[in-house]
Amino acid sequence: MNTLFLLMAQYDGQAVISLDKVCSDYMHLTVEKFKRKQLDGEIDIPVVRLGANSQKAALGIHLKDLADYIDRQREKAMKEKNQLMGRVA
Repeated sequence: MNTLFLLMAQYDGQAVISLDKVCSDYMHLTVEKFKRKQLDGEIDIPVVRLGANSQKAALGIHLKDLADYIDRQREKAMKEKNQLMGRVA
């Protein structure tokens, strides 16, 4: 299964998804809480500033970066599950 293609279908082929949409769909965080966690290094995903180069520009996440993040989270979960089950990874 290819996460990127599934996200393309979910978001109608958009290249960059608004930060508030990603936060509500995948992070279950407010945008402010997401920003704090990202600055603290808890969430490793780049945020794209759209439009004018100013503080008020819209923020989004590139589809490929979101797919990579989801895949990394899955890899971590699989590794933890295998350790709990006593499997050698």
